[in-house]
This record gives sequence, structure tokens and C-alpha cells, in this order.
Amino acid sequence: MKCPRCVQLIHREASSCPHCGFTIEHADELFGEDDVVLQKLTDAAGVLRMREREPAKKILERFEKRFPQFFTAVYIGASDELQNLRQFGLWLLNRAAFQDVELDRPNENGILIVLDVKAKNVAISYGYSLAPYLNEENTFDALSAGHPSLLQGDYLEALGLIIKRLERLLIKAWRRVERDPEAALAQEGVAPKFRTRSLRRIREGNRLTNGFSRAEQRKGASQ
Repeated sequence: MKCPRCVQLIHREASSCPHCGFTIEHADELFGEDDVVLQKLTDAAGVLRMREREPAKKILERFEKRFPQFFTAVYIGASDELQNLRQFGLWLLNRAAFQDVELDRPNENGILIVLDVKAKNVAISYGYSLAPYLNEENTFDALSAGHPSLLQGDYLEALGLIIKRLERLLIKAWRRVERDPEAALAQEGVAPKFRTRSLRRIREGNRLTNGFSRAEQRKGASQ
């Protein structure tokens, strides 16, 4: 994986970046330390039309039917903090308390897609248990599938194309891991302790606030 701050390659089990020293605590300093209550589909920017919300939820539900152990979530925002989507995505996946995700699917089983409608940019963050199946190359491939629609402001179509490509990538990667699990895990830099049967929660406790990140709370308070 790559460090969300300096974008240098680091081992997935590293507690901090050996190049720049980045840790999740640095992200907490930027975005806050409290857990954030979210839905799997969170349109903080308010860009989805009412008629688009249900189809968007159906896309997320379809993914979960195909991959019951995982889930996808989408955060659409337009605040200044989204200038660094890598750091924000990592922080949000660690801090999010998804109200509509079953407790047997922890955040480390999640794929979080963050859309920045101001910059027309998109990023993917994913939990530890997806490390054998996703990497920098194939998540970029998935994002590229939806980027033309994002540039046109068609967020529903962009979301559908990204998740559809992710589904294909996961099926392909799953078959690769099934053929030779030890080699696949070693190739991706994943230790055997991160197997599905030994998953642990990224988010612990119930220190819940609300569905807005700290910068958006400040913005709302000033209006």
C-alpha cells in the first residue's frame, strides 16, 4: 500500500510510515478524534437527486449480495478537507460508525468510496481484510471506470461503474487467492493473521457524534 500523506510504498502492517512518520493520529489532528455516524450512502454535498438515491442504495445492496462478508460505502462531500482524499478516506473508514451495516461486518471489511464534487475527484479506501484482493493498481482501474461520468456530474453512473468494476476485480482476485493463498498473501504483503476468521474491528466503542466531519460542522455553525 501507499502512505496517504507522502504516497510512498509501505508495508500493510506498518503502524507508521517509515518515510514521513504518518499515523492515524495525524489524520485525527486534521479531522477529529470522535467516531462519526454515517449511512452507507452519505451525500453530505447534497448532489444526488431524490430519484437517484434509491438506485444508488440498490447498487450498494447488489454488491453485498455478491460479497456477503464485505460492504461498500460512499461519502460525497465538497468541503476543503477533501483536498487530500487519501488521508480523509483512511480517517473516515477508521472513524465511521455505519448505522446500516450489520455488526458482523466490521469496518475492516469495508470499501469506502469518497467523492469530491468540487474537484471532481474520487478515491477508494479499504479495510485490512480486503488487502489480499485489492491494491493500488486495481483500485485505480476501478476509479478510472467511473471518472468520465464524475467529470460530467453524473454521480450515480460514476458510482455504478466503479462498484461494478470492483466486483469484477474481487472475483478475479478471489480466484487467484483460492488457487494459492499463501503466495497471494505474501505478494500483497499481508500476514496470515489477517485471514477472514481472525478479523478485528477498526472502530471500537460507541463514542458517536453525527454524520458530518469536523470541517463541515464548523461550516454549518458559521451559517
